[in-house]
Amino acid sequence: MVKEVKIGIIGFGTVGAGVAETILKNGDVIARRTGIKLILSGIADIDLTSNRGLEIDPDILTNDYRQLIGKVDAVVETVGGTTTAKNIILEALGNCKPVVTANKALLAEAGEELFAAAESCEADIYYEASVAGGIPVIKALREGLVANRIKSIYGIMNGTCNYILTRMECDGVDFATVLNEAQQLGYAEKEPSLDIDGYDTAHKAAILASLAYGRWFGIKPVYVEGIRDISLLDIKFAAELGYRIKLLAIIKQVDGDVQIRVHPTLVPETSMLGNISNVFNGVMIDGDTVGETLFYGRGAGRAATASAVVADLVDVGLNLKFGSHRRVPAFRIGPQYRKLLDINEISTRYYLRIQVKDHPGVIAAIAEILTNENISISSFIQREAQELDDNFANVPLLILTHHAQEKQMKAAISELEKLDFVCDKVKLFRIEDL
Repeated sequence: MVKEVKIGIIGFGTVGAGVAETILKNGDVIARRTGIKLILSGIADIDLTSNRGLEIDPDILTNDYRQLIGKVDAVVETVGGTTTAKNIILEALGNCKPVVTANKALLAEAGEELFAAAESCEADIYYEASVAGGIPVIKALREGLVANRIKSIYGIMNGTCNYILTRMECDGVDFATVLNEAQQLGYAEKEPSLDIDGYDTAHKAAILASLAYGRWFGIKPVYVEGIRDISLLDIKFAAELGYRIKLLAIIKQVDGDVQIRVHPTLVPETSMLGNISNVFNGVMIDGDTVGETLFYGRGAGRAATASAVVADLVDVGLNLKFGSHRRVPAFRIGPQYRKLLDINEISTRYYLRIQVKDHPGVIAAIAEILTNENISISSFIQREAQELDDNFANVPLLILTHHAQEKQMKAAISELEKLDFVCDKVKLFRIEDL
């Protein structure tokens, strides 16, 4: 028997229109596969006149989202932001209506409050589209990998950044030029800070970390660096050393402690994540039972995001059909951990590029500073010199280290930059040998 589920979409922008289009286009296929018929019963937005490329019955359009919540079985929130969207979700939950959202920023900042409201109202929140667009990584963590203790999650989860870094590497185009190109192509926003400064990825990392380790961490504990300062020179040197630079979310448990960080990272060019290019996303999850799994696909865009939202709506419909609210809790309590590490407490390998004037004693002085901070060098490479006005040569020294603690590395860099022969700020990238 087919169960009809009345759907209300609040927010009729790119994602909301994609959800409506998918329901109208593939609703019959979904009904045959699942026994759930999604009925598009209402769409609420402040702008009801702009062309979305869809033929929508005007009778289902409204400016009053509260009226819409009252007459549907499930609510899709695609307004975005962290203010109005939060009020919409809380009001829907207060009316015992299940909610589907793609709002990663809101979940990262207020997830604990929203999930508590859902539990008290015995309603569901589904949010597959909040991380990696159409890639079903949330469902994998909540259900498919439920038998595993999660050892680590590595994610390339921002298509804008991945596109920029791919173009810089493959075509030798500088950051500013590629960013402008990405904006022209619609891959980057006119105000791109959320993407290129790493915060979009950090929101997603916070959500995945919470699923993996059983506490809603929020965004504040996540260490974040973006890609603005990545140069063609470092991309070139990384490639010569067998690495690619990716904006990587790193979520892992080491000796019982949890790390959550987002920053440009050197990954082996032969690794699976190292081969994810252009606007595509990839998430690698390592479970103690299953081992490594990789989820790959389009991480953003109207169609990919709509695919994930509609899949969540089917889960909501099945819950309604069989009276099984909160069958799979939106937030799964995971294994315990000792503490969440500050960035200064982590241990990893490092790439350093030090621009120096080439004269006797340089290498010895650098090595002494690193040794004093208990930092062991795995390789030391001197690149071709370039003449300076004062007739000394400007030499890039490349150093790859063994594992070292972040606070010791920062102390060493502070001392290195005081040396008379160091010409510029020391360039640092962390390395993950996936």
